[in-house]
Amino acid sequence: MAFSGMGSSGGRMGRGRWRSQVGVLSEMNVVPLVDVVLVLLIIFMVTASVMEFGLNIDVPTVKQVKDTAEEHPVISVARNGTTYLNETPVNLNSVAQEVRRRFKGQDAVYVRSDKNLTVGSFLQVISALDEAKLKVMVVTKPEDRSK
Repeated sequence: MAFSGMGSSGGRMGRGRWRSQVGVLSEMNVVPLVDVVLVLLIIFMVTASVMEFGLNIDVPTVKQVKDTAEEHPVISVARNGTTYLNETPVNLNSVAQEVRRRFKGQDAVYVRSDKNLTVGSFLQVISALDEAKLKVMVVTKPEDRSK
């Protein structure tokens, strides 16, 4: 280490040699510190670019679109089958109870899913909401008609 004043002989050096190494003790070696800082910087830069923010759901497009200003709970089903109620993860078996608990008096629910989701996963959510006697409205994206 840079602050060590003893040589390999365990401190039994001659007087002249001890005095000649005093100048080395006053300098701090910052190379390991710079190495660690650069490695941490690289790690943070790589992980920050990989992180995803929000739900990434690619909704399928259709020709007809119906606009509404009503406030309803939105159930999102991600590509991997994870179910969210207004961007909060929720268990598929308790999704109807969560809708009734969080949105008292609501009898309709918007359901949006990724277009690459399997039909079986989507139908499980629809079935769970239908059993709870909730009206299901499917969310789609309007087709670009300018093409």
